[in-house]
Amino acid sequence: MIPSVYIETTIPSFYYETRVDPASIAMRDWTHEWWYSARGGFDCFVSAAVVDELENGHHPRKQEKLQLVEALPWMEVNSEVEEIVAVYLANYLMPNDSLGDALHLAIASFHKADYILTWNCKHLANASKRQHIRRINERLRISTPEILTPLELMEAP
Repeated sequence: MIPSVYIETTIPSFYYETRVDPASIAMRDWTHEWWYSARGGFDCFVSAAVVDELENGHHPRKQEKLQLVEALPWMEVNSEVEEIVAVYLANYLMPNDSLGDALHLAIASFHKADYILTWNCKHLANASKRQHIRRINERLRISTPEILTPLELMEAP
């Protein structure tokens, strides 16, 4: 069975990153490398949350970011996902924004994604949050995806 990956909003954002500081350049390059060399080994998904974040706001290369993910299938946002988001927020798992990181985590967890691919290392790919995420998901009896950056997922099977 091919592992599934939920592509969080930071991935298309860094794919088309325009900043020229060394960290941003490295993240853009690793995103490109994952997209072209590793993506084929996974079933990749996005959600309405990803597309909404890309559509809203003013940021460079918005249309290109949307085109990058437009052919990917979507994981559905439903009432069960919304209930999971409420639990995450009530347990201070993610910032108090029902349309942000908690929603991405809830979508991927509910749909049993194997991985969440992200550059959000503050709230998602954060080692200090892993145990808290697992504990809450265990209480909810839902799976917990591995939350990784493209650099880390290139090392995965």
